Amino acid sequence: MENVLKKYEAVQMGVCYYPEHWDEALWEKDAAKMAETGVKVVRVGEFAWSRMEPTDGVFEFDWLDRAIDLFGRYGLDVVIGTPTHTPPRWLTTKHPDILPVMANGDLYQPGVRGHRCFNSRSLRSYGERLIDRLAQRYSRHPAVIGWQIDNEYGMLDSRGEQAAADFRDWLYRKYGTLERLNREWGTVVWSGEYSEWSEIVPPPASHRNENPSFLLDFARFQWDSVAQFQAWQIAAIRRHCPEHFITHNFHSYPQRLNMTEVGRGLDVAAFDYYPNTSPDKVTTGPYSGALSLDLTRGIKRRNFWIMEQLSGSPGSWFPMWRMPQPGYIRAFAWQAIARGADTVVHFRWRSANIGAEQFWHGLIDHSNVPGRRLKEFADLSAEVNRLAPKLAGTRPLVRAAILHSYEQLEALRIQAQAPGMDYYENIKAYHRALTKLGIGCDVIDAESADGLEAYDLVVAPHLYVLHEETAERLSRYAASGGTLLLTSRTGVKNSENVCVMTPLPGLLTECAGVTVREYDPLGEDVARLDTEEGGQFACSQWADILEPDDRAEVIARYGSEFFAGEAAVTRYPFGQGETYYLGTHPEESYLRQLFTQIAEAKNIPYFPELPMGVQVSLRGGGASGEPAYLFVLNLSREDKEVKLDLRADGRLRHLDGLNSLLGGGRTDRRLKLRPYGVEVLEYRPD
Repeated sequence: MENVLKKYEAVQMGVCYYPEHWDEALWEKDAAKMAETGVKVVRVGEFAWSRMEPTDGVFEFDWLDRAIDLFGRYGLDVVIGTPTHTPPRWLTTKHPDILPVMANGDLYQPGVRGHRCFNSRSLRSYGERLIDRLAQRYSRHPAVIGWQIDNEYGMLDSRGEQAAADFRDWLYRKYGTLERLNREWGTVVWSGEYSEWSEIVPPPASHRNENPSFLLDFARFQWDSVAQFQAWQIAAIRRHCPEHFITHNFHSYPQRLNMTEVGRGLDVAAFDYYPNTSPDKVTTGPYSGALSLDLTRGIKRRNFWIMEQLSGSPGSWFPMWRMPQPGYIRAFAWQAIARGADTVVHFRWRSANIGAEQFWHGLIDHSNVPGRRLKEFADLSAEVNRLAPKLAGTRPLVRAAILHSYEQLEALRIQAQAPGMDYYENIKAYHRALTKLGIGCDVIDAESADGLEAYDLVVAPHLYVLHEETAERLSRYAASGGTLLLTSRTGVKNSENVCVMTPLPGLLTECAGVTVREYDPLGEDVARLDTEEGGQFACSQWADILEPDDRAEVIARYGSEFFAGEAAVTRYPFGQGETYYLGTHPEESYLRQLFTQIAEAKNIPYFPELPMGVQVSLRGGGASGEPAYLFVLNLSREDKEVKLDLRADGRLRHLDGLNSLLGGGRTDRRLKLRPYGVEVLEYRPD
């Protein structure tokens, strides 16, 4: 396994290819062209069940043998997708329990994709049989290096009979008795108490007024169902392929599915990355994309794969996006690598001429004439292959972390707190402010995050459902010297999504050094935030009116509303560290100022003058004296001049004369980048 793990850590480019969609006469020409353009990896198979098993128990792998043999002859490695995302019609006709019953009662129809209930026993039986044969057949094939389980998991909220029965079993294992369940959920409200287990069924689509504890547990049950659905597939592969790596391609953030829980069984996480090409997204999209990449890295707390990367204009069941401009494909692939992607697989090699995704464009258009995008991809692959030996074994070097929680995301979706207050959008705001300062950060799971002592700063937004273990872990972190930043709506609920009868922020009150005397859900109304230095900023969404401890420093107060003059933001010395508490959601300029102050106090390096749209990332081995690699990316449509000035240890360092790995030669500290321009600079941190 160790050799294979090292192999998938190699920085390389790949493509998605569907041999079953194309005349076999095209295959060799395509494989030869892939090798010529610098491709190293090909993903196949994730939708091909009907070709692998056209009728019950009749398996046809000869076509796949020929395709994989062909890729191997051209030096291309292969990742096989297990095809459980698309059960064939003969199977769903024979076993309709495979089709999910959606929350509105409709049956998810076959012939689309994702038409499989994670709880279906028939799907498991037939899927395991197929995967066992696949794994056995390709366990020793020299071109096959790994497996992708299924495709793009999501929350189905299935109301099928098996899902309902499994949900009741899940609840029984958790609570043991209906008496305890009724007590923990508080079902006495509205006479909702259960007297028989059979009375518990999954919630309908119109569940706004349902018990919030019930709804959160139904989400947790689905997380476990997906993890179990994945586990039997992994076991089937491992029986025959102990040295192959296994991944899954997560997608579309914010994602209700608990990706950290599902990711535990994987060797490496993967993400399908489609940065938005629309002009109106040009100022926000690259920052949202940076968060998606950091969040994917956080699933396993290590480097990851991009299993689908944008290659052309997406579209099919929605109007097409704008075509990526020259440089776009290259720049966003380098953004992924800068933030920890080791392999970037582009979707797809050629635009489909059949099926629903005909206008989800690939590297080559329907004409089958290689054009601008394939040329850009080939140039990109050449750059990546040239730098791969230097980047092998490196990772993003960061000193800050943001805690992200699927439980908070779901609980705050169940019970929205104020108009315009969105958990994931607020995480975007904190992450964007750090990114614009060039401060790299890990985005990691709040409920399972350990090793926090590795970070100088931990931002923990809206810990609304607060577990005792999480509160203890964060308190220890701050007490041992860390800087912890908490926000409003912390400590509101216990682990069963029930409000606690104690002053907020609940279990973190001692660590925060404040209590919330009163709060006002501001929503979209705008209040004023006044700093002690005389600055004025806008704030909205929420206003905690704070009662600081005697040792707490008030660093900002409300400047308007009936609570003008009251504490809004505090800093509290706790043990050897400190805790900041933000009682409101301030505008980005305030977050930038606050993070700048924290960076200077904690000696966290940052770039004070990055232009809008320019991102920097540092990737290296982490050992003292080793070189690191500074990625400078202009993810905008305009020319940018970047001052390579790094503030650290209380002084401004001019990063002049760094070695350019893409352009060659030494760079001036004033770096000029064209639209979607990229530089990778060799840098030796002190």
